[in-house]
Order: sequence, then structure tokens, then C-alpha cells
Amino acid sequence: MQNSLKFLIIGDISGNLGLAMLEAYLGKLKERYKVDGIIVNGENAGNQGKGITPKIVTFMKNLGVNVITSGNHIWAKREILPYLASNTDLLRPANFPAGCPGVGVTTFDVAGISVGVVNVQGRIFMRELLDCPFKTMDSILTYLKDKTNKIIVDIHAETTSEKIGMGLYLDGRVSAVVGTHTHVQTADERVLPKGTAFITDLGMVGALDCMIGMKKEPILGNMLTQMPHKFEVCTDAPAVLAGVVVEVDKVSGKALDIQRVRIVDEDIKPIRM
Repeated sequence: MQNSLKFLIIGDISGNLGLAMLEAYLGKLKERYKVDGIIVNGENAGNQGKGITPKIVTFMKNLGVNVITSGNHIWAKREILPYLASNTDLLRPANFPAGCPGVGVTTFDVAGISVGVVNVQGRIFMRELLDCPFKTMDSILTYLKDKTNKIIVDIHAETTSEKIGMGLYLDGRVSAVVGTHTHVQTADERVLPKGTAFITDLGMVGALDCMIGMKKEPILGNMLTQMPHKFEVCTDAPAVLAGVVVEVDKVSGKALDIQRVRIVDEDIKPIRM
């Protein structure tokens, strides 16, 4: 009898090329690592690299994704608002104001075992004026304590310090803390002293030879001239898929292991959504 659960947790999916990578490799990764649950950050999966639609949510769910997290771009597609209001498999950051549609915490079952997923957003260098993510986590853990001790947290934040701070703050209280938003996979994956798996940033799923999923020319133009440029999602291979596999003890909820995952495909083509 297996005494642990494995979770595949994947970073920000960028546009149709990112969705193509998800379609091409999610099943293979599930089989290779024998994962029990899949969590992805989908806030940039829209065809312009921002937002998500109900159609994309359905696409991801059909591939085997259990929960989709998000961040500051969750509101970019207006058609997602009714879905957020009536479903809990797509999260928006829990520290947005209570009047916003959707929830920031949910649970799903793996072979009769309840697993919690929480999404919060950092505040340093982020435009939104949000509640404290640390205090928000305290409140959520009070709610979850009678439901499960297998808990995965996505902190969508700009700075490494805030993400590391969240990992250390929650060490021993959750199974894993993973960072998203900056789209660059970090090499600091580890199990913290009290049993929480941590990585500063999962990385992204999308075009590799660009700037965090977007075409480099407009961004470089902005950097060089300080003039406004319209950013565009990149749809040219090669593409990358990045994330982690976290193994969690079924009884204690403590992390046993965390492994980085990174796949590069030189020839993949974007799908139509």
C-alpha cells in the first residue's frame, strides 16, 4: 500500500503555445511520476497571454487537471467571472476583497483523501491593494484544519523575499508552498526544516526564446525608449514546460520530496482555442 501522494504542480501557462505543451506532455508526466493530483496556474492561458476562459478551464480539466490557480490577471477575460462565481476548481487569490467573484481555497479528493489548495497573491511591487497574504493564510488554515492536513499553497508574487517569507511562515503547517508570477523557474527546491516543500518560482509553460512568454521586441523597445508598446504573446517554438512533483505523506501531510520538472520542445506548434 502506498503511504504517500504525489502532486504535479505546474507554473504559469502562457497562451496557446503553453496549452499545446500541456496537451502534449501532461499525460506523459502523470504516467512517468505516478502522480495522484495535478495543479496548474492558468491566469495567462488566454490567447493574448492574459486571463483564462471557461473553454480553457474545460480543456485543462479534460487533460486531468484537478485545480487551476491564478493571480493578478484572473480578471482579464470578462467571460470568466460567472464561472468563478459558481465553481471552485478555478481559484482567484484569496486576499482579494470579499466582493470579488470566486474563492481562494478549495479541496479535492484523491482516492478518498481530501487535499486542500490555496491561492494568495503577494503585495510587494504588485499594483493591487490586497489584504495581507500572511494573515489571510492564518484564517484559511483555521478553516482547513478540520478538513485536511494535505495543503498546497500557490503564492503569486513578484519578489523572492515575499515568496520565501511565505514558505518559512507556513513551514510545518502546509504540505507545499510554490511561487508563481515571475515565469522563471528557480533552482532552490527543497523540503524546509518542519516538513513543507518549497520552491520560489515554478517557472512557466510557453515560448522559451522570448521574455517570460511574450515577444521580446515590444518589451525591449519599451526598455530602450520608455515609450509604450503593445506586448504580444509569443507562439514560436521552442517551448518549455516547468513545474515540480511533490510527494506528501498520507498521514502527517508533511512533504517527503520535491523534484523540479522541465521539458523543452523544439518543434511544437500552438493549438487553436
